[in-house]
Amino acid sequence: MQPVLYGYFRSSCSWRVRIAFALKGIEYEQKSVNLIKDGGQQLTDQFKAINPMQQVPAVTIDGITLSQSLAIIQYIEETRPEPRLLPADPKQRGQVRIICDIIASGIQPLQNLYVLQKIGADKVQWAQHFINRGFEALEPILKQTAGKYCIGDEISMADICLVPQVYNAERFKVDMSQFPTIRRLNQTLIEIDAFKATHPSCQPDTPDDLQA
Repeated sequence: MQPVLYGYFRSSCSWRVRIAFALKGIEYEQKSVNLIKDGGQQLTDQFKAINPMQQVPAVTIDGITLSQSLAIIQYIEETRPEPRLLPADPKQRGQVRIICDIIASGIQPLQNLYVLQKIGADKVQWAQHFINRGFEALEPILKQTAGKYCIGDEISMADICLVPQVYNAERFKVDMSQFPTIRRLNQTLIEIDAFKATHPSCQPDTPDDLQA
């Protein structure tokens, strides 16, 4: 049976998983969980049974249900190792994990929908602050580690995390000229088919007015 991805077109965490599936060449079914409609479909009892955290993404695969995007991607990497998303070199793997954790723990959770709804009128400034803060840490790290991609010349989980976060930064009007390495990497990656095909502008649940 094909894996099933419960996600939302504009969820950066869902996009990470879509990219991983695309890079691995894995066909999957998408089930939309609209985070806005009817107060948020993620808050229903039906979805809570799938993911008790009531967040997207969640994936059913190989007879189990997984949540948390990095856990999902690591499971895919361990069970379907080609093409690899973690470098062979342990030091480079460590660098990949640093970049992933800065984004997945230090930036994205502070500007996700649930948090911004609590912040209210100041949500744009709040999001800008925490994205800028995270990118100020990422830029010098990537200056040291990057080749064509985040870690040398091989696509990794770091790239999978970076591109959706840059999309969020652009949504919140962050000045990306401050981060030339991040901007260059994003411009390269967004031209790759696995990133293009999974972009929020061309998903089954993308509203008509936001489609590419």
